[in-house]
Amino acid sequence: MAVTLAALVARFGGELVGDGAVTVRQVAPLDRAGPDEIGFVSQARYLAQLSNTRAGAVILPPEARDATERPRILTPNPYLYFARVSALLNPPPRPPAGVHPAATVAADASIAADASIGPGAVIGAGASVGARSVIGPNCVIGDGARIGADCLLHANVTVYHQCEIGDRAILHAGCVIGADGFGFAPDGERWEKIPQIGRVRIGDDVEVGACTTIDRGALEDTVIEAGVKLDNLIQVAHNVTIGAHSAIAACTGIAGSARIGRHCTIGGAAMIFGHIEIADNTRISTNTLITKSLPKAGTYTSALPFSEHEVWQKNAVHMRNLDKLVKRIKALEQKLGELEKP
Repeated sequence: MAVTLAALVARFGGELVGDGAVTVRQVAPLDRAGPDEIGFVSQARYLAQLSNTRAGAVILPPEARDATERPRILTPNPYLYFARVSALLNPPPRPPAGVHPAATVAADASIAADASIGPGAVIGAGASVGARSVIGPNCVIGDGARIGADCLLHANVTVYHQCEIGDRAILHAGCVIGADGFGFAPDGERWEKIPQIGRVRIGDDVEVGACTTIDRGALEDTVIEAGVKLDNLIQVAHNVTIGAHSAIAACTGIAGSARIGRHCTIGGAAMIFGHIEIADNTRISTNTLITKSLPKAGTYTSALPFSEHEVWQKNAVHMRNLDKLVKRIKALEQKLGELEKP
């Protein structure tokens, strides 16, 4: 695919400086871009790369208007603009519409005429797949599950019975939607399984990374609201709610019945306790353990910086004795206060 700079500006906005007839076919980093590719600079420290780039055009912030003579598009958010150009030039491959002969589709399943069902896929009784959606090879859509319009399910995705996926969702390979939550009641020396009778409901424009798991609710539904972005290898337990447009990085674990607000960001390998609430617009740093509710938006961090092992061992000993040290300090303060009395 090739597109002129003038066409990009007509589609995405921005200010064109230079020859709008210049055609680009791909996006690329400045140090590797060729004459038919477009690069971008979003931070001033990278402007020096413009002097050596071979890119046919660049995307720059307005304040960098005069940083190069190359054809350029000026926009307040070059990174976002670059993402949109990349999406235009690199549309995902789409298989032909229809049901592959090696797929298995229940007689009463509802499949849109322009949907694509890949080889080895299984569509259960009463399930539905919306217009233009793509169900990749070996996916399993359980009985009564609903897949909205314009969805893309990569290979080996499993959506359990009765779960619902909104429009324009992307589910990457190996993710599992609607497996049983971890619910067991103690019975002496054994465990009694608690039926998980809720569902998973995923809103529009959600993306779920490879091998991420979202458990169905024990009683009520697990809910992923519109626009949420989940990275690979995340565990979302039963009855969790994740608010709209929140983004969560890889290897995060979210325990049951936690409620995460809207527009939150959570760094990789964070751990979120169950039955707590996190306010809208909260930022949680990587490796942070959240053990109680966060009613006030802000940035929360608990991870310690790494150190040499011998130093870490010494600090660990001190940390184990913090309670004793605090008590000793309080006792010394009390004695000091008594000595200072007239």
